[in-house]
Amino acid sequence: MKVALVNPRWDFARSIYFGCRAPHLPLELGYAKALLEASGHTVLMLDGHLCDTQNAVLADEVAAFAPEITVVTTAPSYLFWRCAPPELRVPREFLVALGPRGGRTIAVGPHGSVTPETTLRKLGVDVVVRGECEEIVLLLAGATALADVPSIAFRSEDAIRTTGGPHAARFTDLPALHWPDGWVARHHHHHHRFDRKPERPGAEVEASRGCPYHCSFCAKIDFRDAYRKRDLIPLLSEIDGLIAQGVEYIYFIDEIFLPNRPLLEALRTRQVEFGIQTRIDLWKHDMLDLLGAAGCVSIEAGVESLTVEGRAVLDKQCRMSTDDLAERLLYARRSVPFVQANLIETANDDPDMVAAWREGLRSQGVWANDPVPLYPYPSSPDYRKLWGLPDAQAWERAHAHYLGQFTAFSEIQDERPVPLPELEAACCGTC
Repeated sequence: MKVALVNPRWDFARSIYFGCRAPHLPLELGYAKALLEASGHTVLMLDGHLCDTQNAVLADEVAAFAPEITVVTTAPSYLFWRCAPPELRVPREFLVALGPRGGRTIAVGPHGSVTPETTLRKLGVDVVVRGECEEIVLLLAGATALADVPSIAFRSEDAIRTTGGPHAARFTDLPALHWPDGWVARHHHHHHRFDRKPERPGAEVEASRGCPYHCSFCAKIDFRDAYRKRDLIPLLSEIDGLIAQGVEYIYFIDEIFLPNRPLLEALRTRQVEFGIQTRIDLWKHDMLDLLGAAGCVSIEAGVESLTVEGRAVLDKQCRMSTDDLAERLLYARRSVPFVQANLIETANDDPDMVAAWREGLRSQGVWANDPVPLYPYPSSPDYRKLWGLPDAQAWERAHAHYLGQFTAFSEIQDERPVPLPELEAACCGTC
């Protein structure tokens, strides 16, 4: 079967999007491609964002390939499934340009994982995959009846039918990914790197998936939830392939990069630097020393609140005091050039206390961000505490609540976001 996999060209104008706007490797499509080709399917993989290709041109390329299935993502890479653009205007724009030329159309991403019927309606696709998508896309390519495929939503006559909850992939033994040389050469961005300007390409890699913690703000209930660690052999094979293509920096997209001595010892022998996101309270001094020696140049550490009460409200399950967290951050800074403490705006934290704590860390070389207001993504516990299980208006409700609660937004948003219906109507009136 001929399958087209498409990451559209993203546009974040007037969006609340919290993720990085630079292109990143579409790991979910890479895994799907590897599994499909191993089963004998013919695959065309396109990335409009990385290759700076307009969605109408992408649609023409897909049409020329004449696929039986076309898959489109609703978030720019697995890295940002937890903080995806709430609006679906970009994938819809691609699908409108494609029309009936792509065969059966399938949407993958966080939107369909949590609100499958709404995503199916807004995008006008034939099928929506719920949860982690690479294994389900493979099943769809070989299926004779949609009803036999788990974790999807699809149109059946005049109704929408679902075949189960979100899928969690095995993940551990996923094969090493191989990216086109041209894509790697274009990947100038080094995600979350601030110690120096890039000289050679960067890339994204996944060493683990999911997180054993369940913080109230984290949007992962319907995807990338249970913690799994990838087998070391395919992981190192993928990293070695990237190094051979000229990559000098990799960013581990793991929800939580946990201490992993075998991986760090292996990285220590390779000419590559890397960045991670983690919890600093899970690292002892000796492992932080090894982390720096292995080539880590960027740590994004979730602290979120500076009070015990604040961390309890966020369900952080943190056993360290605020002073201990600061000590561990400063210790990490001895061997890692950039260390960041992530803070979230909470009612329990006094603004003057936060400002003093931030300044104290900054004066010693650790960056602490201006506390970010929370967005209650429908896949987060916070959403469900406020409104219960997500329904057809879940994304609109979360968006309106966020816009109504705050007048100042995150540091990366230089223009005020607009209401979700306005964002989605800008692409196509039928959204």
